Amino acid sequence: MTDPIADFLTRLRNAIKANHRIVEVPASNIKKAMTKVLFEKGYIHSYKFDDQAGPQGVIKIALKYHPVSKTPAIRSLRRVSRPGLRQYSSSSTLPRVINGMGIAIVSTSKGVMSDKEARQQNVGGEVLCYVY
Repeated sequence: MTDPIADFLTRLRNAIKANHRIVEVPASNIKKAMTKVLFEKGYIHSYKFDDQAGPQGVIKIALKYHPVSKTPAIRSLRRVSRPGLRQYSSSSTLPRVINGMGIAIVSTSKGVMSDKEARQQNVGGEVLCYVY
């Protein structure tokens, strides 16, 4: 596999389209950090890191849906920076997703965080994906 982050996003996207409640993803440190950002921003219900399952562990993610209309909290997941075409931004040029309604997940020197947190800490980095 050449792009594990794209695989992570595709597994989430497919689980949302199939209306699954829980999705399991092979774990890595960057995927764990991205999952924490999605939880902090309210896009997923909960998560659990299971280091005993498999050689690298598994991340179990409980997806979030509206209680009445059953629409998912995540409308779109889009990979921005790819292995063949990296996208870096400084703190002043970080993208605003849907005029601030969504988030961009950024890998910075201070860790993986949302675009808003990166602007507050005045750090730039690689823009991993857009979530809205």
